[in-house]
Amino acid sequence: MRGVRRAVNRVLLGLAGLLLLGAGGTVLLAGLDLPARFHLDLPAGWPWTRPDAVLLAAGDRTRFTDRGWWWPAVIAALAVLVVLVLWWLLAQLRRRRLGAVRVDSGDGADAMLRGRALEEALSAEAEAVPGVDRADVALTGRRTAPRIRALLLLEPHADPGTVVRRLSEGAVAHARTSAGLDRLPAEVRLRAVRHRAERVS
Repeated sequence: MRGVRRAVNRVLLGLAGLLLLGAGGTVLLAGLDLPARFHLDLPAGWPWTRPDAVLLAAGDRTRFTDRGWWWPAVIAALAVLVVLVLWWLLAQLRRRRLGAVRVDSGDGADAMLRGRALEEALSAEAEAVPGVDRADVALTGRRTAPRIRALLLLEPHADPGTVVRRLSEGAVAHARTSAGLDRLPAEVRLRAVRHRAERVS
């Protein structure tokens, strides 16, 4: 899930960057009158070529305004866009990963443990538990009070209760001890690995 969200974020940021770059380039091209200065041959139908030109002519701007469906369609499209943007923003805030964990070094000065390093250690130890095919671990919360969110993909023969107990007594307990934390809450989701049916002859 985290990989999918990361890919979606990259695609959205890439599209937004291309859109802003194209819009800014078009504005500079026409605003500085670059086609006339450098004798550039722009494609036929290019919307904005001179500083005094408009991006959309009056006829294009008002073509559908007298239709009954125009304004409801515009409002619905904008509402959908706003909902999607808010959903994306809330998803980023809700699933924000912890960058570092504050560790009490015992000499009065706190040390910082990288969140990614702790996540990788937890994932590796969780995947070493018998019956776990793959583990995806993320740290959330605050630096002084981190929380674990883990997704474990279980093999068909795995016993969920045994896996969770070994994870709690092993990986989570070791992480809590190494970070010097009094408590380290963990939210674990279990999912079975999909496998093809075996042919019996």
